[in-house]
Amino acid sequence: MYVEILWIEKNMDFEKGDSMICDLQKASMWKRCSAALFDFILLCIVIVLFAWIMSAALGFDGYSATLDACYARYEEAYDVNLRLSLAEYEALEEEALSRLNAAYDALAADAEAVYAYNMTMQLTLVVTSLSILLGYMVMEFTIPMCLGNGQTLGKKIFAIGVMRQDGVKISGTTLFIRTVLGKYTIETMIPVLMLLMIFFGSVGIVAPLIIGAIVLINIIMLIATRTNAAIHDGIASTVCVDLPSQMIFNTREDMIAYKKKLHAEKAAQETY
Repeated sequence: MYVEILWIEKNMDFEKGDSMICDLQKASMWKRCSAALFDFILLCIVIVLFAWIMSAALGFDGYSATLDACYARYEEAYDVNLRLSLAEYEALEEEALSRLNAAYDALAADAEAVYAYNMTMQLTLVVTSLSILLGYMVMEFTIPMCLGNGQTLGKKIFAIGVMRQDGVKISGTTLFIRTVLGKYTIETMIPVLMLLMIFFGSVGIVAPLIIGAIVLINIIMLIATRTNAAIHDGIASTVCVDLPSQMIFNTREDMIAYKKKLHAEKAAQETY
């Protein structure tokens, strides 16, 4: 079968119109960017909605309010600011630094404050990761499965489809890998977790380097690869195409049969 496919792809010469049907008709970059921007706005709205629902259900606001109250109590008692930036902390005089350390020690010994802090941290990670995952599952998996050809709402508006690199329609498994492993895990959650670590002061220079590396790899792949594939397309072996000019086959066998048919029709018209 593999040898047969290679022979067909090597030896078939189509007329211009047939070639446009079978050859790769990539979606233009401006259409892809426009669709991506539209989808990103909708995705953010859905993620915020899921985050609000989960925050209310898990009591995030209550833990956050308790933590703020504990901070305010010890700030007043020790006449300090517990939310200092690094520059402000380094500029403190010895007496102010001593009071600040005493306030931190008292805060660390307060069981209510420690519990509220731990719950706030854990729920921040849970709500953030789950709301983003649910947003992607709705906007980048469920909707494309319903619309067909891997189309999100943005891709539908700009007539962009997603297919396998061999011209065959993507399956649910491929779309799931593209969405969850590519878009959610690598392109979104790793940078988000790095940003959260920076916000909570857990990492140093490593986090920005990781975020920059992911962005740089994405840009290089979009520019340098034959199919202009982002990371998620590279992982799933998919390509964004212009639907009006691209034929997408249900199976590889359908594609081979169609090419054979075109080849036979052309051969019948030739004179020997």
